[in-house]
Order: sequence, then C-alpha cells, then structure tokens
Amino acid sequence: MKSGKITDAVFRKASLWAKLAGCLLAFGLLLSLSGCSAEEPVKLVLTTGFYHNEIFRLEDASCTLPELMVYLTTEQNTYEAVYGAQIWEVREGEETLSDKLKSKVLAEISQIKAMTLLADRRGIQLTPQEEETVAEAAADYFSSLNDREIEAMGVNRQLIGAMYRDYALADKVYRQIISDINPEISDDEARTITVQHILIKTVTENADGTVSPYSEEEKARCYRRAQEVLRAAREGEAFEALIEKYSDDSQGTLSFGKGEQEQAFAGAAFELGNDEISGIIETSRGYEIIKCISTFNREETDRNKLKIVEKRKDEVFGQEYDSFVNSLAKNLNEPLWDSVELIHDEEVTTNWFFAVYKEYFGQQ
Repeated sequence: MKSGKITDAVFRKASLWAKLAGCLLAFGLLLSLSGCSAEEPVKLVLTTGFYHNEIFRLEDASCTLPELMVYLTTEQNTYEAVYGAQIWEVREGEETLSDKLKSKVLAEISQIKAMTLLADRRGIQLTPQEEETVAEAAADYFSSLNDREIEAMGVNRQLIGAMYRDYALADKVYRQIISDINPEISDDEARTITVQHILIKTVTENADGTVSPYSEEEKARCYRRAQEVLRAAREGEAFEALIEKYSDDSQGTLSFGKGEQEQAFAGAAFELGNDEISGIIETSRGYEIIKCISTFNREETDRNKLKIVEKRKDEVFGQEYDSFVNSLAKNLNEPLWDSVELIHDEEVTTNWFFAVYKEYFGQQ
C-alpha cells in the first residue's frame, strides 16, 4: 500500500502536527499494492464475541493482537528513527499522533486481510516456490528479533510466516487484477507543458480553506492592473520581473499535464506556442496572464506517463476491490483495540518487517 497514494488535510497546515502527521502518510509500505489505498479503509463494525487476542474479523479472516503489534511497532520505530521518541507527545485537540498511527495501521491490515479473501475467491494461491520464499523471509525477520522484542510483540516465526503469506497473496491478487492494463501512453495524452504565470487575485483565501470574493469594485481595480501587466509583458518587459513585482502566487513557474489545472487556465496554456503570452484569463482565484516556456517537457511527460498508468491501475483494481469489500461482514474488538498502546522500550527497535518482505518479494 503505497501511502504516496494517501491524501490528508494535514498537508495543508504549517504546524509541527501537520508535518509529522503528513509523514505518517508519506512513509507507507514500499510495495506494489498501490491500488489498495488506506484513504478508504475497510469499515469495521464494533461488536463482541471474539477469540483471545483477536483484534478484528472480516468474514473468516482474523487479525490478532501480535499481528497488529508487528505493524504498529515497525512503523513507530521507523518514525522515531527520524524524529525521535518525543513525536508521540504531539497532539491536536483530543487526537494524538499515536492515535493517528493506530488508525493508519488498522486500515493497512484490514485491507491485506480483505485481499487474502479476494485471492481465495479468485482461486489465487502461492506457488511452492513462493511458499518457500515466505518461509525464508519469515526466518530472516524472526532471527533479527531479540528476546525482548519477541516478548513485547508476542510473536513467533509461524505468525511472521502467516503475515508474509498474507502480504504475498495480496500482492499477487493485485498484480493479477491489473495485468491486462496497457502501459503504453502516447506523448500527446501525457504531454506536460511548462509555463510562467502572473496571478492577480480577486478572492481572499481564508485559513479554513474557504474563499471570500472581492467586491465588484475591487475586481474592476484588479482587472485594470492585469491590463497594465499584460501591456508591459507584450511591450517586452521581462516576464520574470513582472512576476516578482505583481504576482499574488508564490509559484511563478508551473509544469503540468492535461486535467491537472483548472480548465480555464489549462485550456489557455495548452493553446500557446513557445514564448507566447496569453490574454487575461479569469479563473476561480483571479486574473491570470500566462507565458509558455515549453510546449513539451520531455522529462515531466515521461513522469506523467507513469502517473497515468498508476491511475488506471487504481481505477481497475478499485472497481473490483470496493465491490468485494462492501459485501464483507466486518467486526472490531473495541475493548481490545482501545487498550492497544505503542511499545516504549529502548530494547524494542525493530523496524524492518516491510524491508525484509521487499527484499524477498519486491522484484517479482
């Protein structure tokens, strides 16, 4: 589950909370399950009647507390290695960063369990070679744990093997579902252009994300200023200097593909030739004047091709996955879930559960 696929409002905030919470989403799992996004986790119904140490159940697939602790401890130690153990003291309102991490981990595990059920429905199994790789990976990871880590997480080698088997099945079902997608994207479809622009704002962008439009009189004043700027640009004044002097946008240069900008802006930009300057374009943010720097950015276009392919994979996978997940009975052991806490022990430093999986399965 590539969490590059996960978005969150915290990215829009400048606080320490936003920075750290954003990192929780940015690390993710570096595997090929990009279609399985934690943005829309499996919804779990709170209930009772669980087995010992059973955190949740999806139909007949079950997740135990030790499984959860492997995920949780791995990610906890990954973040602490970068930011230090004090990051868990950060809070916004009633929500702590550790609460956010718990929710992220629950979403990831529930999706893996759902995908193992989907693999069963499709008749997908691991080959003897893959089973052997699972056993090797489990032995490798388990041998890396010290006695305190084994005790704190409550794991054994058989459990680690079952977790890697689930991951491998999830990976395999994802690759089968998206196998028929044509990865060939034309230059025209992925074409990325580079422009410079000057924005004369006609709205106030509020801290809560809303906008307040200027009065008609203020807009008229902005339009006259835009006319002056356009006249100066067409008379040969350096566009970069005009950006510095007049633009209300911190980004003077943009590279983008089709569908990645507001239609009025993109439509005008894609009609320009190299070094051409547009007229005054009205967008939702204000009046724009655009200068085309390059009608075809080779490097950005190639990157955009990869993004388009990934988007197609997400769409194809999502259609089947979402329909399947909605049909599952989902139950969460609320008392046990509420009792789960991060392990704060200087002897518990393991953070390579996912790295070991990628080492054995990442290139398949």
